[in-house]
Amino acid sequence: MATARTYHHGNLREALLEAAERSLGHGELSLRELARDVGVSHAAPRRHFPDKQALLDALAEDGFERLGRELDQAMAAAGGSLRERLGAFARAYVRFATEHSALLDLMFAGKHSNETVYAAANRAFAAPLALFASAQASGEIVAGDTERVGIVALATLQGLASLANNDMLGDADLDEVVEEAVDRLVLGLRPR
Repeated sequence: MATARTYHHGNLREALLEAAERSLGHGELSLRELARDVGVSHAAPRRHFPDKQALLDALAEDGFERLGRELDQAMAAAGGSLRERLGAFARAYVRFATEHSALLDLMFAGKHSNETVYAAANRAFAAPLALFASAQASGEIVAGDTERVGIVALATLQGLASLANNDMLGDADLDEVVEEAVDRLVLGLRPR
């Protein structure tokens, strides 16, 4: 017996975003397939997303918002020292990057046409950048362009996450490697 298709959905936008995230990395994303997955008509997604790129932009924006919340929470719960807060940032970022690797790839794809994606990315990294600016102001780390310091730290963490996601760390424990990376970042950022 065929089940009746539901054409009303109480929270369609969020359901589509969740289904889209689950399907990342499993072939071409299709609005029609997503509609079928959440049990609505094939035209229903267009009420929220006029095309696939709009859905991808919204998914990337949502990813940055979630990442930002996780970074903010981790850094707020950390101790007050540069090492403690940088460690909290590193652990939270690498955890997010390894648990949501396909989403992170989408977030950093650079193909987004919506300015709100870039605004969400800036908000996501506001706390780490504030940490670097504060540490520069207090003389704990080298002076210079705060965003460049942030880029170096993020590149280090993104590299570790990429190695972990591609099973390239061998027998190394990811948590230990992250802690070692934080120690090396702190040493490398000290004023000379």
